[in-house]
Amino acid sequence: MLSNIFQLGLKELRSLQRDYALLLLILWAFSLGVYTAASSMPESLHHASIAVVDEDRSALSQRLVDAFQEPYFRTPQRIDLAEMDRGMDGGRYTFTLNIPANFQRDVLAGRRPAVQLNVDATQVSQAFTGAGYIQSIGLAEVSEFLQHYRGTPAQAAELQVKVSFNPNLTRAWFGSVMEVINQITMLSIILTGAALIREREHGTVEHLLVMPVTPLEIMLAKVWSMGLVVLLATALSLLLVVQGWLQVPIHGSLLLFLGATALHLFATTSMGIFFGTVARSMPQLGLLIILVLIPLQILSGGTTPRESMPELVQQLMLAAPTTHFVSLAQAILYRGAGLSIVWPQLLAIIVIGSLFFLAALLRFRKTLAQMA
Repeated sequence: MLSNIFQLGLKELRSLQRDYALLLLILWAFSLGVYTAASSMPESLHHASIAVVDEDRSALSQRLVDAFQEPYFRTPQRIDLAEMDRGMDGGRYTFTLNIPANFQRDVLAGRRPAVQLNVDATQVSQAFTGAGYIQSIGLAEVSEFLQHYRGTPAQAAELQVKVSFNPNLTRAWFGSVMEVINQITMLSIILTGAALIREREHGTVEHLLVMPVTPLEIMLAKVWSMGLVVLLATALSLLLVVQGWLQVPIHGSLLLFLGATALHLFATTSMGIFFGTVARSMPQLGLLIILVLIPLQILSGGTTPRESMPELVQQLMLAAPTTHFVSLAQAILYRGAGLSIVWPQLLAIIVIGSLFFLAALLRFRKTLAQMA
Protein backbone atom coordinates (compact mmCIF):
# COMPACT_ATOMS: atom_id res chain seq x y z
CA MET A 1 0.00 0.00 0.00
CA LEU A 2 2.79 2.44 0.91
CA SER A 3 4.59 1.57 -2.31
CA ASN A 4 1.45 2.29 -4.34
CA ILE A 5 0.94 5.63 -2.58
CA PHE A 6 4.57 6.58 -3.16
CA GLN A 7 4.60 5.60 -6.84
CA LEU A 8 1.27 7.32 -7.54
CA GLY A 9 2.58 10.43 -5.81
CA LEU A 10 5.64 10.43 -8.05
CA LYS A 11 3.30 10.20 -11.03
CA GLU A 12 1.48 13.30 -9.80
CA LEU A 13 4.78 15.17 -9.46
CA ARG A 14 5.80 14.20 -12.99
CA SER A 15 2.43 15.37 -14.31
CA LEU A 16 2.83 18.68 -12.49
CA GLN A 17 6.33 19.02 -13.92
CA ARG A 18 4.85 19.08 -17.42
CA ASP A 19 2.13 21.58 -16.51
CA TYR A 20 4.00 24.84 -17.11
CA ALA A 21 0.98 27.03 -16.34
CA LEU A 22 0.64 25.65 -12.80
CA LEU A 23 4.40 25.78 -12.25
CA LEU A 24 4.40 29.44 -13.26
CA LEU A 25 1.46 30.08 -10.92
CA ILE A 26 3.31 28.48 -8.00
CA LEU A 27 6.47 30.45 -8.73
CA TRP A 28 4.63 33.75 -9.03
CA ALA A 29 2.34 33.18 -6.02
CA PHE A 30 5.14 32.54 -3.54
CA SER A 31 7.57 35.15 -4.88
CA LEU A 32 6.24 38.20 -6.73
CA GLY A 33 2.73 37.59 -5.39
CA VAL A 34 3.97 37.82 -1.80
CA TYR A 35 6.22 40.79 -2.56
CA THR A 36 3.56 42.81 -4.36
CA ALA A 37 0.96 42.09 -1.67
CA ALA A 38 3.36 43.38 0.99
CA SER A 39 4.77 46.38 -0.87
CA SER A 40 1.45 47.51 -2.36
CA MET A 41 -0.14 47.98 1.06
CA PRO A 42 0.54 51.71 1.66
CA GLU A 43 0.77 53.23 5.08
CA SER A 44 -2.19 55.33 6.18
CA LEU A 45 -0.52 58.34 4.52
CA HIS A 46 2.51 57.76 2.33
CA HIS A 47 4.01 60.09 -0.29
CA ALA A 48 0.75 61.95 -0.84
CA SER A 49 0.94 64.62 -3.55
CA ILE A 50 0.23 68.15 -2.34
CA ALA A 51 0.31 71.57 -3.99
CA VAL A 52 0.20 74.98 -2.30
CA VAL A 53 -1.14 78.29 -3.57
CA ASP A 54 0.71 80.78 -1.36
CA GLU A 55 -0.92 84.18 -1.82
CA ASP A 56 0.52 85.51 1.43
CA ARG A 57 4.27 84.94 0.91
CA SER A 58 4.92 85.45 4.62
CA ALA A 59 7.05 83.72 7.22
CA LEU A 60 4.00 81.87 8.55
CA SER A 61 2.90 80.64 5.12
CA GLN A 62 6.45 79.45 4.41
CA ARG A 63 6.40 77.64 7.74
CA LEU A 64 3.19 75.87 6.74
CA VAL A 65 4.64 74.78 3.40
CA ASP A 66 7.82 73.44 5.02
CA ALA A 67 5.79 71.39 7.53
CA PHE A 68 4.62 68.92 4.88
CA GLN A 69 7.52 66.50 4.65
CA GLU A 70 8.28 62.92 3.69
CA PRO A 71 7.35 60.17 4.13
CA TYR A 72 3.80 61.42 4.64
CA PHE A 73 3.85 63.96 1.81
CA ARG A 74 5.87 64.59 -1.29
CA THR A 75 7.67 67.91 -1.56
CA PRO A 76 4.88 70.52 -1.90
CA GLN A 77 4.50 72.00 -5.38
CA ARG A 78 4.04 75.76 -5.50
CA ILE A 79 1.37 76.64 -8.05
CA ASP A 80 -0.81 79.62 -8.86
CA LEU A 81 -4.54 79.91 -8.36
CA ALA A 82 -5.37 79.17 -12.01
CA GLU A 83 -3.40 75.93 -11.97
CA MET A 84 -5.08 74.63 -8.82
CA ASP A 85 -8.31 73.49 -10.50
CA ARG A 86 -6.49 72.06 -13.52
CA GLY A 87 -4.19 70.04 -11.28
CA MET A 88 -7.09 68.62 -9.27
CA ASP A 89 -9.09 67.80 -12.41
CA GLY A 90 -6.08 66.09 -13.97
CA GLY A 91 -5.42 64.01 -10.86
CA ARG A 92 -1.92 65.42 -10.35
CA TYR A 93 -2.52 66.47 -6.74
CA THR A 94 -4.40 64.70 -3.96
CA PHE A 95 -4.41 67.87 -1.85
CA THR A 96 -4.21 71.55 -2.76
CA LEU A 97 -3.85 74.17 -0.03
CA ASN A 98 -4.78 77.80 -0.69
CA ILE A 99 -3.22 80.24 1.80
CA PRO A 100 -4.98 83.61 1.35
CA ALA A 101 -3.30 86.98 1.18
CA ASN A 102 -2.64 88.76 4.50
CA PHE A 103 -2.87 85.41 6.29
CA GLN A 104 -0.06 86.14 8.78
CA ARG A 105 -1.34 89.65 9.49
CA ASP A 106 -4.86 88.37 10.21
CA VAL A 107 -3.53 85.59 12.47
CA LEU A 108 -1.52 88.06 14.52
CA ALA A 109 -4.56 90.35 14.73
CA GLY A 110 -6.73 87.49 16.02
CA ARG A 111 -9.15 87.53 13.09
CA ARG A 112 -9.09 83.72 12.59
CA PRO A 113 -8.54 83.62 8.79
CA ALA A 114 -9.56 80.53 6.81
CA VAL A 115 -7.24 78.38 4.71
CA GLN A 116 -8.88 76.46 1.89
CA LEU A 117 -8.01 72.76 1.53
CA ASN A 118 -9.19 70.90 -1.58
CA VAL A 119 -9.13 67.10 -1.41
CA ASP A 120 -9.37 64.62 -4.29
CA ALA A 121 -11.73 62.12 -2.66
CA THR A 122 -11.20 59.58 -5.46
CA GLN A 123 -7.89 58.77 -3.71
CA VAL A 124 -9.85 56.94 -1.03
CA SER A 125 -6.91 55.34 0.75
CA GLN A 126 -5.28 58.70 1.56
CA ALA A 127 -7.87 61.45 1.11
CA PHE A 128 -9.68 61.34 4.43
CA THR A 129 -6.67 60.44 6.56
CA GLY A 130 -4.55 63.06 4.82
CA ALA A 131 -7.11 65.80 5.43
CA GLY A 132 -6.90 65.15 9.13
CA TYR A 133 -3.09 65.17 9.02
CA ILE A 134 -3.04 68.51 7.19
CA GLN A 135 -5.48 70.10 9.63
CA SER A 136 -3.46 68.88 12.61
CA ILE A 137 -0.15 70.06 11.10
CA GLY A 138 -1.59 73.46 10.19
CA LEU A 139 -3.06 74.14 13.63
CA ALA A 140 0.16 73.06 15.33
CA GLU A 141 2.31 75.32 13.17
CA VAL A 142 0.07 78.35 13.71
CA SER A 143 -0.06 77.75 17.45
CA GLU A 144 3.72 77.46 17.71
CA PHE A 145 4.15 80.59 15.58
CA LEU A 146 1.98 82.58 17.97
CA GLN A 147 3.70 81.19 21.06
CA HIS A 148 7.17 81.88 19.58
CA TYR A 149 8.49 78.47 20.61
CA ARG A 150 8.10 74.83 19.61
CA GLY A 151 7.06 72.51 22.39
CA THR A 152 4.28 70.45 23.95
CA PRO A 153 2.49 71.79 27.02
CA ALA A 154 2.61 69.67 30.14
CA GLN A 155 -0.29 67.28 30.51
CA ALA A 156 -2.00 66.18 33.73
CA ALA A 157 -1.57 62.55 32.66
CA GLU A 158 0.60 60.87 30.07
CA LEU A 159 -0.26 57.78 28.06
CA GLN A 160 2.68 55.47 27.43
CA VAL A 161 2.18 53.46 24.23
CA LYS A 162 4.19 50.28 23.79
CA VAL A 163 3.86 48.53 20.44
CA SER A 164 4.64 44.82 20.58
CA PHE A 165 5.79 42.51 17.75
CA ASN A 166 5.80 45.30 15.13
CA PRO A 167 7.28 48.42 16.78
CA ASN A 168 7.22 50.58 13.65
CA LEU A 169 3.72 49.45 12.64
CA THR A 170 5.05 48.42 9.25
CA ARG A 171 2.18 47.03 7.22
CA ALA A 172 4.50 45.05 4.96
CA TRP A 173 5.29 42.79 7.91
CA PHE A 174 1.63 41.85 8.18
CA GLY A 175 0.89 41.79 4.46
CA SER A 176 3.75 39.47 3.47
CA VAL A 177 3.03 36.76 6.03
CA MET A 178 -0.72 36.88 5.45
CA GLU A 179 -0.17 36.57 1.72
CA VAL A 180 1.94 33.45 2.24
CA ILE A 181 -0.90 31.98 4.31
CA ASN A 182 -3.45 32.86 1.62
CA GLN A 183 -1.28 31.30 -1.09
CA ILE A 184 -0.93 28.09 0.91
CA THR A 185 -4.69 27.65 1.01
CA MET A 186 -5.29 28.71 -2.59
CA LEU A 187 -2.51 26.67 -4.23
CA SER A 188 -3.19 23.48 -2.27
CA ILE A 189 -6.85 23.49 -3.33
CA ILE A 190 -6.04 24.37 -6.93
CA LEU A 191 -3.26 21.80 -7.36
CA THR A 192 -5.19 18.82 -6.04
CA GLY A 193 -8.40 19.76 -7.81
CA ALA A 194 -6.53 20.37 -11.06
CA ALA A 195 -4.69 17.04 -10.71
CA LEU A 196 -8.01 15.18 -10.60
CA ILE A 197 -9.51 17.17 -13.48
CA ARG A 198 -6.34 16.63 -15.51
CA GLU A 199 -6.60 12.86 -15.11
CA ARG A 200 -10.22 12.94 -16.20
CA GLU A 201 -9.41 15.05 -19.25
CA HIS A 202 -6.40 12.90 -20.23
CA GLY A 203 -8.26 9.63 -19.66
CA THR A 204 -5.80 8.32 -17.07
CA VAL A 205 -8.58 7.73 -14.52
CA GLU A 206 -9.66 4.71 -16.55
CA HIS A 207 -6.11 3.36 -16.31
CA LEU A 208 -6.21 3.69 -12.54
CA LEU A 209 -9.49 1.77 -12.39
CA VAL A 210 -7.88 -1.35 -13.87
CA MET A 211 -4.81 -1.15 -11.62
CA PRO A 212 -4.62 -2.89 -8.22
CA VAL A 213 -4.98 0.40 -6.31
CA THR A 214 -7.76 1.66 -4.07
CA PRO A 215 -9.42 5.09 -3.99
CA LEU A 216 -7.75 5.68 -0.61
CA GLU A 217 -4.31 5.11 -2.11
CA ILE A 218 -5.06 7.44 -5.03
CA MET A 219 -6.25 10.17 -2.69
CA LEU A 220 -3.32 9.85 -0.30
CA ALA A 221 -0.93 10.04 -3.25
CA LYS A 222 -2.44 13.31 -4.40
CA VAL A 223 -2.47 14.69 -0.86
CA TRP A 224 1.20 14.01 -0.09
CA SER A 225 2.57 15.01 -3.49
CA MET A 226 0.68 18.28 -3.92
CA GLY A 227 1.05 19.07 -0.22
CA LEU A 228 4.81 18.56 -0.48
CA VAL A 229 5.05 20.99 -3.40
CA VAL A 230 3.19 23.71 -1.48
CA LEU A 231 5.16 23.01 1.70
CA LEU A 232 8.51 23.39 -0.05
CA ALA A 233 7.32 26.56 -1.80
CA THR A 234 6.18 27.95 1.56
CA ALA A 235 9.55 27.31 3.21
CA LEU A 236 11.44 28.93 0.34
CA SER A 237 9.06 31.90 0.29
CA LEU A 238 9.48 32.56 4.01
CA LEU A 239 13.27 32.28 3.84
CA LEU A 240 14.01 34.02 0.55
CA VAL A 241 11.13 36.46 0.03
CA VAL A 242 9.76 37.33 3.48
CA GLN A 243 12.98 37.25 5.50
CA GLY A 244 15.49 37.88 2.71
CA TRP A 245 13.85 40.24 0.22
CA LEU A 246 11.35 42.08 2.44
CA GLN A 247 13.49 41.93 5.62
CA VAL A 248 10.53 40.84 7.77
CA PRO A 249 11.65 39.27 11.06
CA ILE A 250 10.18 35.89 11.99
CA HIS A 251 10.04 35.52 15.76
CA GLY A 252 8.80 31.95 16.10
CA SER A 253 9.92 28.50 15.06
CA LEU A 254 9.78 27.89 11.32
CA LEU A 255 9.78 24.12 11.91
CA LEU A 256 6.68 24.40 14.12
CA PHE A 257 4.96 26.57 11.52
CA LEU A 258 5.83 24.17 8.69
CA GLY A 259 4.51 21.27 10.77
CA ALA A 260 1.25 23.14 11.29
CA THR A 261 1.21 23.95 7.57
CA ALA A 262 1.48 20.24 6.77
CA LEU A 263 -1.62 19.56 8.89
CA HIS A 264 -3.45 22.44 7.22
CA LEU A 265 -2.48 21.08 3.80
CA PHE A 266 -4.05 17.75 4.75
CA ALA A 267 -7.37 19.58 5.11
CA THR A 268 -7.11 21.89 2.09
CA THR A 269 -5.88 19.22 -0.33
CA SER A 270 -8.85 17.10 0.72
CA MET A 271 -11.08 20.06 -0.12
CA GLY A 272 -9.39 20.28 -3.52
CA ILE A 273 -10.09 16.63 -4.25
CA PHE A 274 -13.71 17.09 -3.23
CA PHE A 275 -14.08 20.04 -5.61
CA GLY A 276 -12.33 18.02 -8.32
CA THR A 277 -15.02 15.34 -8.06
CA VAL A 278 -17.80 17.92 -8.24
CA ALA A 279 -16.42 19.95 -11.17
CA ARG A 280 -16.33 18.49 -14.68
CA SER A 281 -13.81 20.90 -16.18
CA MET A 282 -11.15 23.40 -15.22
CA PRO A 283 -13.49 26.42 -15.63
CA GLN A 284 -16.03 24.82 -13.29
CA LEU A 285 -13.28 24.09 -10.79
CA GLY A 286 -12.17 27.71 -10.95
CA LEU A 287 -15.68 28.98 -10.23
CA LEU A 288 -16.08 26.61 -7.28
CA ILE A 289 -12.75 27.67 -5.83
CA ILE A 290 -13.64 31.35 -6.15
CA LEU A 291 -16.93 30.81 -4.32
CA VAL A 292 -15.19 29.05 -1.45
CA LEU A 293 -11.77 30.67 -1.35
CA ILE A 294 -12.88 34.30 -0.97
CA PRO A 295 -14.97 33.68 2.19
CA LEU A 296 -12.20 31.48 3.61
CA GLN A 297 -9.62 34.23 3.21
CA ILE A 298 -11.75 37.21 4.20
CA LEU A 299 -13.61 35.68 7.16
CA SER A 300 -10.79 33.63 8.67
CA GLY A 301 -9.15 36.58 10.43
CA GLY A 302 -6.35 37.13 7.94
CA THR A 303 -7.80 40.37 6.55
CA THR A 304 -9.77 41.77 9.49
CA PRO A 305 -9.92 40.60 13.13
CA ARG A 306 -12.59 38.02 13.79
CA GLU A 307 -13.72 40.02 16.82
CA SER A 308 -15.06 42.72 14.49
CA MET A 309 -17.29 40.25 12.64
CA PRO A 310 -20.87 39.31 13.57
CA GLU A 311 -21.13 36.63 16.20
CA LEU A 312 -22.85 34.22 13.82
CA VAL A 313 -20.03 34.53 11.29
CA GLN A 314 -17.44 33.93 13.99
CA GLN A 315 -19.15 30.71 15.05
CA LEU A 316 -19.67 29.46 11.50
CA MET A 317 -16.04 30.06 10.54
CA LEU A 318 -14.86 27.80 13.34
CA ALA A 319 -15.71 24.94 10.97
CA ALA A 320 -13.10 26.20 8.48
CA PRO A 321 -9.48 25.07 8.84
CA THR A 322 -8.22 28.46 7.67
CA THR A 323 -9.61 30.15 10.79
CA HIS A 324 -7.45 28.04 13.09
CA PHE A 325 -4.48 28.11 10.73
CA VAL A 326 -4.44 31.92 10.55
CA SER A 327 -4.67 32.11 14.33
CA LEU A 328 -1.75 29.76 14.96
CA ALA A 329 0.33 31.23 12.12
CA GLN A 330 0.04 34.72 13.59
CA ALA A 331 0.86 33.37 17.04
CA ILE A 332 3.97 31.52 15.83
CA LEU A 333 5.39 33.91 13.25
CA TYR A 334 4.49 37.22 14.92
CA ARG A 335 4.53 36.49 18.63
CA GLY A 336 6.95 33.55 18.80
CA ALA A 337 4.38 31.19 20.36
CA GLY A 338 5.30 27.60 21.07
CA LEU A 339 3.48 24.28 20.93
CA SER A 340 2.03 24.80 24.42
CA ILE A 341 0.05 27.79 23.12
CA VAL A 342 -1.07 26.69 19.66
CA TRP A 343 -1.97 23.05 20.36
CA PRO A 344 -5.76 23.78 20.49
CA GLN A 345 -5.61 25.17 16.94
CA LEU A 346 -3.53 22.18 15.80
CA LEU A 347 -6.08 19.79 17.28
CA ALA A 348 -8.94 21.64 15.59
CA ILE A 349 -7.17 21.45 12.21
CA ILE A 350 -6.62 17.70 12.64
CA VAL A 351 -10.30 17.11 13.41
CA ILE A 352 -11.59 19.34 10.59
CA GLY A 353 -9.04 17.92 8.14
CA SER A 354 -10.09 14.36 8.96
CA LEU A 355 -13.74 15.21 8.33
CA PHE A 356 -12.89 16.86 5.00
CA PHE A 357 -10.75 13.86 4.02
CA LEU A 358 -13.55 11.38 4.78
CA ALA A 359 -16.08 13.46 2.85
CA ALA A 360 -13.71 13.70 -0.12
CA LEU A 361 -12.97 9.96 0.02
CA LEU A 362 -16.67 9.06 -0.03
CA ARG A 363 -17.28 11.42 -2.94
CA PHE A 364 -14.21 10.12 -4.78
CA ARG A 365 -15.30 6.49 -4.39
CA LYS A 366 -18.75 7.36 -5.68
CA THR A 367 -17.24 9.12 -8.69
CA LEU A 368 -14.99 6.18 -9.52
CA ALA A 369 -17.89 3.75 -9.16
CA GLN A 370 -19.92 5.78 -11.65
CA MET A 371 -17.04 5.72 -14.13
CA ALA A 372 -16.37 1.98 -13.75
